[in-house]
Amino acid sequence: MTTAPRSEQPVPEQPVPGEPAPGDETGQPALKRAIGPKLLILFVIGDILGTGIYATTGKVAGKVGGALWLPFVIGFVVALLTAASYVELVGKYPKAAGAALYTQKAFKVPFLTFIVAFMVMCSGLSSASAAARAFSGDYFQEFTEAIPATLIAVVFVLALACLALRGVSESVKTNVVLTLVELTGLLIILGIGAWAVLGGEGEPSRLGEFEASGSGYALMTSVLGATALGFFAFVGFEDSVNMAEETQDPVRAFPRAIFTGVAVTGTVYVLVALVSSLLVDHETLERSSGPLLEVVKAGGVDFPPKLFALIALFAVTNSALINIMMASRLCYGLANERVLPRVMGKVLKNRRTPLTGIAFATLLTIGLVATGEIEGLGDTTAFLLLCVFAVVNIAVLVLRKDRVEHAHFRTPTALPVLGAITALILASPLADRSADVYVRAGVLLAIGIGLWVLNKVVLRARGED
Repeated sequence: MTTAPRSEQPVPEQPVPGEPAPGDETGQPALKRAIGPKLLILFVIGDILGTGIYATTGKVAGKVGGALWLPFVIGFVVALLTAASYVELVGKYPKAAGAALYTQKAFKVPFLTFIVAFMVMCSGLSSASAAARAFSGDYFQEFTEAIPATLIAVVFVLALACLALRGVSESVKTNVVLTLVELTGLLIILGIGAWAVLGGEGEPSRLGEFEASGSGYALMTSVLGATALGFFAFVGFEDSVNMAEETQDPVRAFPRAIFTGVAVTGTVYVLVALVSSLLVDHETLERSSGPLLEVVKAGGVDFPPKLFALIALFAVTNSALINIMMASRLCYGLANERVLPRVMGKVLKNRRTPLTGIAFATLLTIGLVATGEIEGLGDTTAFLLLCVFAVVNIAVLVLRKDRVEHAHFRTPTALPVLGAITALILASPLADRSADVYVRAGVLLAIGIGLWVLNKVVLRARGED
């Protein structure tokens, strides 16, 4: 593997290799470079941590049984394979738009580019909506049951949209605080688990129990289904590449940030899964929308459940905030690439944040909140991203022929090959996901196709197509 050579950190607001200078042909001001290397690492960790582990652990347990740790181990490997491809591509092309940009450069098929872009956007928004549902579920109900859950979720999304409009600096600083809080919550779970095990509590025999019985095929689909849903906990590292135009020296910063983020979260996830299965049976975990709260209550430690519920609320808040931010930046990047109408790239000049992108992301998130629950929304997120990851892993191989002038990270060829294969397997019907996931993804893609047609009509009317 090779990485970019060390160099002086560029002054914020100056261009980096492969990126247009501030004030490009769209006439919009450039995004503000407010994210340094350390902040980016915390950003990636915060983007991965959150809703997946706090809300869907129980649903994963319901699919696989007591061997809850296994889907997270497999998910960690799959995430690492694809992360390596993203690191190479963001170093090569340090611009917003992420997977859509890579798809366009590799295949030069505008329709495919748009579909990939829209899938990425919708995966972020379905993730944010799952976070909103988790926020309004058992964790919030620990304080009050008087307010309808859907209303709580909608107000939650609107509040985060207002924060995202204030600016990337404010949003990322909020992310750092929330990241530390949510990481503290997971360390509390690990501490409770260690205390319980040392005290003779827990049931180690559960760790080898599988929910599926009968044929080997049934066991395989059960594990694949649990892994596909559990993979939702690992998504987020791909969002960070959309912050390339707001990162100082992205070519150097991203390899360390993404690999560190995936390694830290993967280790924590596997340990949390082990503790959860040791202390709570999988049926109890499956019934709860706040499964880690069940672990706290079963741990034999006098830790206030309301305090942990508050920590969990901060954790899912972080996930939703980052996904709304990423979807809005994706809108901005695609508008600059003329894949979406230019209005989608409109920037709020006094705050220098993507105004139209945030508004569009918020509306779609509210629509998803109103029509889905945590498990279905989480599985939709994972399904959409697994499809995108397969394309990205192929794109990194196709783009090896495209040389750039600056040095950048290069992943071993075997990793994207394995990444594409594993992503396609987990996205296939072998993963035993419910039909509503495919229906929801299909509806979202239909919306995307409608926008694609609208954009083509507008460009043709202007004589720009």
